[in-house]
Amino acid sequence: MSKIILVTGPARSGKSEWAENLAIQSGKTVVYVATATENPEDAEWQQRIQKHQKRRPSDWVTLLVPVELSATLADAKPNTCLLVDSLGTWVANLLEQDEDTWNNTEAEFLETVQLVAADMIFVAEETGWGVIPAYLLGRQFRDRLGTLVRLLGAICEPVYLVTSGHVLNLSVLGTPLLSHQNLI
Repeated sequence: MSKIILVTGPARSGKSEWAENLAIQSGKTVVYVATATENPEDAEWQQRIQKHQKRRPSDWVTLLVPVELSATLADAKPNTCLLVDSLGTWVANLLEQDEDTWNNTEAEFLETVQLVAADMIFVAEETGWGVIPAYLLGRQFRDRLGTLVRLLGAICEPVYLVTSGHVLNLSVLGTPLLSHQNLI
Protein backbone atom coordinates (compact mmCIF):
# COMPACT_ATOMS: atom_id res chain seq x y z
CA MET A 1 0.00 0.00 0.00
CA SER A 2 1.47 3.34 -1.00
CA LYS A 3 1.60 6.32 1.28
CA ILE A 4 -0.02 9.52 -0.03
CA ILE A 5 0.96 12.72 1.78
CA LEU A 6 -0.23 16.28 1.20
CA VAL A 7 1.79 19.29 2.36
CA THR A 8 -0.05 22.56 1.93
CA GLY A 9 0.36 26.13 3.03
CA PRO A 10 0.95 29.71 1.92
CA ALA A 11 3.92 31.04 -0.06
CA ARG A 12 7.32 30.94 1.62
CA SER A 13 5.95 29.01 4.60
CA GLY A 14 8.44 26.13 4.43
CA LYS A 15 6.14 23.55 2.82
CA SER A 16 8.69 22.43 0.19
CA GLU A 17 11.38 22.03 2.84
CA TRP A 18 9.02 19.94 4.99
CA ALA A 19 8.08 17.78 1.99
CA GLU A 20 11.78 17.28 1.18
CA ASN A 21 12.38 16.23 4.79
CA LEU A 22 9.53 13.71 4.56
CA ALA A 23 10.95 12.34 1.29
CA ILE A 24 14.34 11.79 2.93
CA GLN A 25 12.64 10.06 5.88
CA SER A 26 10.91 7.63 3.50
CA GLY A 27 14.23 5.81 3.00
CA LYS A 28 13.25 5.19 -0.62
CA THR A 29 14.69 6.38 -3.89
CA VAL A 30 13.32 9.90 -4.29
CA VAL A 31 12.02 11.16 -7.61
CA TYR A 32 11.43 14.91 -7.53
CA VAL A 33 8.63 15.81 -9.95
CA ALA A 34 9.00 19.50 -10.80
CA THR A 35 5.93 21.07 -12.39
CA ALA A 36 7.62 24.41 -13.09
CA THR A 37 9.23 25.26 -16.39
CA GLU A 38 12.37 27.33 -16.61
CA ASN A 39 12.16 30.79 -18.14
CA PRO A 40 15.62 32.26 -18.85
CA GLU A 41 14.01 35.67 -19.44
CA ASP A 42 12.71 35.79 -15.83
CA ALA A 43 15.74 36.04 -13.54
CA GLU A 44 13.68 36.00 -10.33
CA TRP A 45 11.86 32.81 -11.42
CA GLN A 46 15.18 31.18 -12.28
CA GLN A 47 16.50 32.06 -8.81
CA ARG A 48 13.47 30.39 -7.20
CA ILE A 49 14.06 27.22 -9.21
CA GLN A 50 17.78 27.23 -8.41
CA LYS A 51 17.06 27.62 -4.68
CA HIS A 52 14.95 24.44 -4.80
CA GLN A 53 17.58 22.60 -6.86
CA LYS A 54 20.40 23.46 -4.44
CA ARG A 55 18.46 22.07 -1.47
CA ARG A 56 17.91 18.66 -3.06
CA PRO A 57 20.29 15.77 -2.38
CA SER A 58 22.43 14.93 -5.41
CA ASP A 59 21.12 11.35 -5.61
CA TRP A 60 17.53 12.43 -6.24
CA VAL A 61 16.19 11.98 -9.75
CA THR A 62 14.44 15.09 -11.11
CA LEU A 63 11.67 14.92 -13.70
CA LEU A 64 10.33 18.06 -15.35
CA VAL A 65 6.58 17.50 -15.69
CA PRO A 66 4.67 20.72 -16.37
CA VAL A 67 1.55 18.98 -17.78
CA GLU A 68 1.54 15.15 -17.92
CA LEU A 69 1.43 14.56 -14.18
CA SER A 70 -0.98 11.62 -14.17
CA ALA A 71 1.07 9.68 -16.72
CA THR A 72 4.25 10.32 -14.74
CA LEU A 73 2.64 9.09 -11.53
CA ALA A 74 1.29 5.99 -13.27
CA ASP A 75 4.82 5.06 -14.41
CA ALA A 76 6.31 5.24 -10.89
CA LYS A 77 8.14 2.24 -9.48
CA PRO A 78 6.82 0.80 -6.17
CA ASN A 79 10.12 1.28 -4.31
CA THR A 80 10.22 5.03 -4.93
CA CYS A 81 8.97 8.16 -3.23
CA LEU A 82 7.65 10.80 -5.61
CA LEU A 83 7.80 14.39 -4.39
CA VAL A 84 5.53 16.54 -6.58
CA ASP A 85 6.25 20.26 -6.21
CA SER A 86 3.86 21.93 -6.83
CA LEU A 87 0.22 21.37 -7.63
CA GLY A 88 -0.38 25.11 -7.89
CA THR A 89 2.11 25.40 -10.72
CA TRP A 90 0.60 22.35 -12.42
CA VAL A 91 -2.90 23.86 -12.22
CA ALA A 92 -1.54 27.16 -13.59
CA ASN A 93 0.06 25.28 -16.50
CA LEU A 94 -3.38 23.90 -17.42
CA LEU A 95 -5.52 27.03 -17.01
CA GLU A 96 -6.21 27.16 -20.74
CA GLN A 97 -8.26 23.96 -20.45
CA ASP A 98 -12.00 24.51 -20.63
CA GLU A 99 -14.08 23.41 -17.65
CA ASP A 100 -15.00 19.97 -19.01
CA THR A 101 -11.41 19.19 -19.99
CA TRP A 102 -10.16 20.35 -16.59
CA ASN A 103 -12.76 18.23 -14.78
CA ASN A 104 -11.54 15.18 -16.74
CA THR A 105 -7.89 16.04 -16.00
CA GLU A 106 -8.66 16.43 -12.30
CA ALA A 107 -10.63 13.15 -12.16
CA GLU A 108 -7.86 11.27 -13.99
CA PHE A 109 -5.28 12.68 -11.58
CA LEU A 110 -7.25 11.69 -8.46
CA GLU A 111 -7.94 8.20 -9.83
CA THR A 112 -4.28 7.71 -10.76
CA VAL A 113 -3.09 8.82 -7.32
CA GLN A 114 -5.13 6.04 -5.73
CA LEU A 115 -3.66 3.38 -8.04
CA VAL A 116 0.04 4.23 -7.80
CA ALA A 117 2.21 1.76 -5.89
CA ALA A 118 4.91 4.35 -5.03
CA ASP A 119 4.81 6.68 -2.04
CA MET A 120 3.81 10.21 -3.05
CA ILE A 121 4.24 13.58 -1.39
CA PHE A 122 2.34 16.48 -2.92
CA VAL A 123 3.14 20.13 -2.26
CA ALA A 124 0.23 22.52 -2.80
CA GLU A 125 -0.28 26.19 -2.22
CA GLU A 126 -3.25 27.42 -0.24
CA THR A 127 -5.24 30.01 -2.14
CA GLY A 128 -8.27 32.04 -1.29
CA TRP A 129 -7.14 33.18 2.17
CA GLY A 130 -7.46 36.77 1.03
CA VAL A 131 -9.56 38.85 -1.29
CA ILE A 132 -11.40 37.31 -4.22
CA PRO A 133 -9.36 38.00 -7.37
CA ALA A 134 -10.86 40.79 -9.47
CA TYR A 135 -10.20 38.97 -12.73
CA LEU A 136 -11.69 35.76 -14.13
CA LEU A 137 -8.43 33.85 -14.62
CA GLY A 138 -7.40 34.51 -11.01
CA ARG A 139 -10.74 33.25 -9.70
CA GLN A 140 -10.54 30.21 -11.97
CA PHE A 141 -7.04 29.36 -10.68
CA ARG A 142 -8.04 29.83 -7.04
CA ASP A 143 -11.18 27.72 -7.41
CA ARG A 144 -9.50 24.90 -9.36
CA LEU A 145 -6.55 24.63 -7.01
CA GLY A 146 -8.74 24.91 -3.90
CA THR A 147 -11.04 22.15 -5.10
CA LEU A 148 -8.14 19.92 -6.18
CA VAL A 149 -6.39 20.29 -2.82
CA ARG A 150 -9.61 19.53 -0.96
CA LEU A 151 -10.27 16.41 -3.06
CA LEU A 152 -6.67 15.23 -2.73
CA GLY A 153 -6.68 15.95 0.99
CA ALA A 154 -9.61 13.58 1.40
CA ILE A 155 -7.47 10.64 0.20
CA CYS A 156 -4.14 11.62 1.77
CA GLU A 157 -2.83 10.45 5.11
CA PRO A 158 -1.34 12.50 6.58
CA VAL A 159 -2.17 16.05 5.52
CA TYR A 160 0.18 18.77 6.79
CA LEU A 161 -0.34 22.51 6.93
CA VAL A 162 2.90 24.48 7.00
CA THR A 163 2.54 28.12 7.92
CA SER A 164 4.88 30.68 9.42
CA GLY A 165 7.61 28.04 9.52
CA HIS A 166 5.54 25.66 11.67
CA VAL A 167 4.12 22.28 10.70
CA LEU A 168 0.67 21.14 11.77
CA ASN A 169 -0.52 17.59 11.16
CA LEU A 170 -4.12 18.22 10.12
CA SER A 171 -4.84 14.49 10.10
CA VAL A 172 -4.29 14.47 13.87
CA LEU A 173 -5.59 17.93 14.75
CA GLY A 174 -8.46 18.23 12.28
CA THR A 175 -11.67 16.51 11.32
CA PRO A 176 -12.30 15.66 7.65
CA LEU A 177 -15.25 17.62 6.30
CA LEU A 178 -16.29 15.03 3.75
CA SER A 179 -15.03 11.68 2.63
CA HIS A 180 -13.47 11.38 -0.81
CA GLN A 181 -16.42 9.35 -2.07
CA ASN A 182 -18.80 12.24 -1.35
CA LEU A 183 -16.72 14.69 -3.36
CA ILE A 184 -16.40 12.90 -6.70
